[in-house]
Amino acid sequence: MARSPDAPRRALFEEVGTTERSAATPGQIDRGRRGARGAIRVWLMVLFALVAVMIAVGGATRLTDSGLSITEWAPISGALPPLSQAEWQAQFDAYRQTDEYRLQNEGMSLAEFESIFWWEWGHRQLGRVIGLVWGIGFLFFLLTKRIPAGWTGRLLGVGALGGLQGAVGWWMVSSGLRPGMLDVASYRLAIHLGLAFAIFGLIAWYVFRLGRSEAELLQARRSGERRLWGGATGLMHLGFVQILLGALVAGIDAGRSFPSWPLMGGSFVPPDPFYVPSGGAAWRAFFENPGLVQFVHRIVAYLLTALVVVVWLRARRSPHPQTRLAFNAVLAMTALQVAIGIMTALYAAPLGIALLHQIGAVVLWVLILRGRFLARYPRVTSIRGTIR
Repeated sequence: MARSPDAPRRALFEEVGTTERSAATPGQIDRGRRGARGAIRVWLMVLFALVAVMIAVGGATRLTDSGLSITEWAPISGALPPLSQAEWQAQFDAYRQTDEYRLQNEGMSLAEFESIFWWEWGHRQLGRVIGLVWGIGFLFFLLTKRIPAGWTGRLLGVGALGGLQGAVGWWMVSSGLRPGMLDVASYRLAIHLGLAFAIFGLIAWYVFRLGRSEAELLQARRSGERRLWGGATGLMHLGFVQILLGALVAGIDAGRSFPSWPLMGGSFVPPDPFYVPSGGAAWRAFFENPGLVQFVHRIVAYLLTALVVVVWLRARRSPHPQTRLAFNAVLAMTALQVAIGIMTALYAAPLGIALLHQIGAVVLWVLILRGRFLARYPRVTSIRGTIR
């Protein structure tokens, strides 16, 4: 068959049937639905700061015995404080029906009531602000389709936990309004605080993840240190247990018992540790006996400190400078938190020191999570010393 004179000439050794292929482009894993990772990270950082403040204000509310000053749960109408003398008197009259007033604060003036009311109102108002910031941000990113693939459920989960926290908060407060109760139930307080730290930790983890692209995380994970990750995970779990124990201490004012260290009442173990003030089974002493509750909190503090040292020694052998620095920070903050804890016990948990101790727990919790994250996704340093 004759070749057309207009047909292009082929090279002598050209392969028949070949097609031109485009060169591979790096970073394809992050293409497609990339979303607004940076903007979402900023939004989560705002939530992170608000939740941190919420935990601190919640601690101050408990330490000032302000939690029962508002005797109803009104998520919408409660956003406005009393605006007239009559409204203030109505709030005060409702509080005077509680056993906390009758048995502990009888004779309190309206001005004194207002001081505790503002703590509780501010705590609840901050919760409303957090819910509003989450709702506005989530709807904006959802409706503008700027949420990265795989992140819608995660961000929705943060909001769902926040809503659950509001319900748990009222469940906690309602326990203190029952007959014979002068404070909220300590185990409900522990659940409330534990959920707050869980939300706080989850937001922190998402902030860490969104600070790097999915491709960077995938590559970094190949250099992850499995044993260090395991040690940091153990720190995270034990640290969370210690936070719950701290809530039990605060719930029954156990921090104001036995103002001495390292002994308690002249001995390592407090006297009569299994006495139950309200009667009942001995296991209730772990929740109701101030000496035993504080003793358990001290023992777990010693165990947590020892585990921090063990994990830090392993982190010293990490080839990644950022990982070593992260665990150096964990060790330093642990030492500071132990010192503040001892001061809290020696001075019988005054408001300033006790609140500083709770804030220290927040900082240490974030540092542990950061160390754990870098153990899993290390910042790899090149031969030239630059971080990738």
